[in-house]
Amino acid sequence: MNGPGLGRALPHDSVLHRRNPTVKLAVSFAVALVLLVPVDPWTPAVLLVLALPAATLAGRLGARTVLRALALFTPFALSLLAVNAVTRPGAVLAHVGGLEVTTTGLTVGGALALRTLLVGLLSVAFTLTTDAGRLMTSLHQHARLGPRATFAVLAGYRVLEQLPERWETVRRAQAVREPARRPGARLPSDPASLARAAFTVLVVSLRQGERLAIALEQRGLGAGPRTVARPVPLDRRDLVLAVVVLGAVGVVLLASWRSGVLRTWSTVG
Repeated sequence: MNGPGLGRALPHDSVLHRRNPTVKLAVSFAVALVLLVPVDPWTPAVLLVLALPAATLAGRLGARTVLRALALFTPFALSLLAVNAVTRPGAVLAHVGGLEVTTTGLTVGGALALRTLLVGLLSVAFTLTTDAGRLMTSLHQHARLGPRATFAVLAGYRVLEQLPERWETVRRAQAVREPARRPGARLPSDPASLARAAFTVLVVSLRQGERLAIALEQRGLGAGPRTVARPVPLDRRDLVLAVVVLGAVGVVLLASWRSGVLRTWSTVG
């Protein structure tokens, strides 16, 4: 694949790489929960504009990597915009193919689409700056997650890290099995080939996750060679990260409310 994969932590160092994984995870969840309240497109749009340079610089992700991440979530975001635009009641703005596009639908759909891109960006930034081992250790050390649950989280995280490479391997294996395919031709993209590849990746990932969870649990519970994990520090800089991010979200919400832009689900009609 071209460029760095989006499923595992990048090897370089950055501000976000050094922050405590539990704090980063908690902040990401908190932002996602707060974004459930507004349904106006302006609030998530402003937050997305702030998050793009912040994630790029603090995580040293690179503009190309961030754009690739947004491209992954764009189809789902557009589908939310399209469905809401033609299914919600309100003042009719236009007629498209016999369907009525309403102003309320565009407003809610735009808010949901931008929220999807923002949460997707935060998720990718977390994944690309968080090592699975540090995440496991931090959850056990600071979130008081039990050993079995901790190793289950690590197993799942490891499986997710390898999904992009596994998908590419399965797709190339499909291409090799096509005798009529010319060298250098594009990989098969018909629905049947994609469905078979997805099923293969699902089965292989489930089997690997089960084996990995058993192996990690045996090591952690003393049935095999033990794995010694270094403690993950939790200091004031992690608190500063949480305060800065959540404070910025709070300021944007307050500004939206004072300007009369902020809309919530209770105002949708």
